[in-house]
Amino acid sequence: MSESVVDPQTTNAAPPLFESWGRYPKYNANLIPLNWQSDFPGVVAGVKNGALPVGLGRSYGDVCLLDGGTLMPTTGMSRLLDFNPETGVLTAEAGISLAQVLDFAVPRGFFLPVTPGTKYVTLGGAIANDVHGKNHDAAGSFGNHVPCFELVRSDGSRRICSPTQNAEWFAATIGGMGLTGVITWVQLRLRPIVSRKIDYEGIQFHGIDEFLDLKHRYQDVEYTVSWVDCASTGKNFARGVFMLGEHSKVPGELTRTPEPKLSVPFDFPGFALNHTTVSMFNSVFFHKQMKQHVRTVQDYEPFFYPLDAVLHWNRGYGKRGLTQFQYAIPWEHAKEGTIAILREIAKSGLASFLAVLKAFGDVPSLGMMSFPQPGIMLALDFPIKPGLTFPLLERLGDMTREFGGRLYSAKDAAMTPEQYQAFYPQWQDFARFRDPLLNSSFWKRVTGDDSTL
Repeated sequence: MSESVVDPQTTNAAPPLFESWGRYPKYNANLIPLNWQSDFPGVVAGVKNGALPVGLGRSYGDVCLLDGGTLMPTTGMSRLLDFNPETGVLTAEAGISLAQVLDFAVPRGFFLPVTPGTKYVTLGGAIANDVHGKNHDAAGSFGNHVPCFELVRSDGSRRICSPTQNAEWFAATIGGMGLTGVITWVQLRLRPIVSRKIDYEGIQFHGIDEFLDLKHRYQDVEYTVSWVDCASTGKNFARGVFMLGEHSKVPGELTRTPEPKLSVPFDFPGFALNHTTVSMFNSVFFHKQMKQHVRTVQDYEPFFYPLDAVLHWNRGYGKRGLTQFQYAIPWEHAKEGTIAILREIAKSGLASFLAVLKAFGDVPSLGMMSFPQPGIMLALDFPIKPGLTFPLLERLGDMTREFGGRLYSAKDAAMTPEQYQAFYPQWQDFARFRDPLLNSSFWKRVTGDDSTL
């Protein structure tokens, strides 16, 4: 595994500090690992100031943190339990990573039905954040491919949850941020493949109108996503590269992926990422295609997980860390909202070179608190700059609200309570399903509810 569950920094006077992938914020917490399906709720007596199950810590903000509480890493529960090669249904403990699932599945001719941009996510974390991928149009989000799972509560009760059994708990747990209980095991419906290869196309575009035209033209392609230049203005405003992919239908190699060897060995200085360097990177990235339209065949790793090839890449943002801004704006206001927000970002000078633009389809999510909705999604990373980053994030959050959109809880470190409660008006209904022992710094921040056993 390339990343530890959390990144503790030992202190003499307090419990260790923990951080998410964004490295902001950093909070003290106690640690009680869960290694067996029977461990929770046996650990309840040792919990202080509430608890929270966590996976590999790839959330960007504080949804996987609990300041002063107890974190319960689940990666010890990482056993494969059953696999049916005829149906493609895999049963595994919730602490197993998507990387480990792929190591098992790909040599047997199967792949994940939906995958986020990193494979270093646990099955439980993928459900708790109802992750989405490049094929949302056709496949929806992760929870759409989970036939059932077991949920254990702090009172010792155990529930098998599915769309027909304990259906309310099923819906509350998908996208429920780990607050409804501990997921112990999961069934996941994999999809067949005959090769590691992806038939890839890359098409340059200029502006949101061209992006939307390409999306409409290639609506039947399974995987689509775009990189967009958030730094340029004028004639280069909102230029980008539209990327398409399909699993190759030509039988080929089905092997495990070797562990990555590249790593960022130290924190970059804070001034390394600035408007000038990001603008230069964006220009090089846009023009690396020698033609406006290219077709090639590539391995699935660089197509789905380009950043996973470099361990600790978050160090490139410096010691202060990074935040991510990720919205979904419904089609009614998607175009005007995206243009307005991109202009605000370009004007701020806090440009990002990791900017992803894509469309969400109309496959409904099964989770009560799931993020995706039909429309345009934009995600980008900002380095944390004192006095600049968080005021910008608040403005962008307000703009997202004005255009009828919502932000993604798994990537957030800045949403105000007013924004969150407008984005997710069903939050009070969801609160009925929260385990009384469990809480998170995110939930406290956006709801004011700091109650725990």
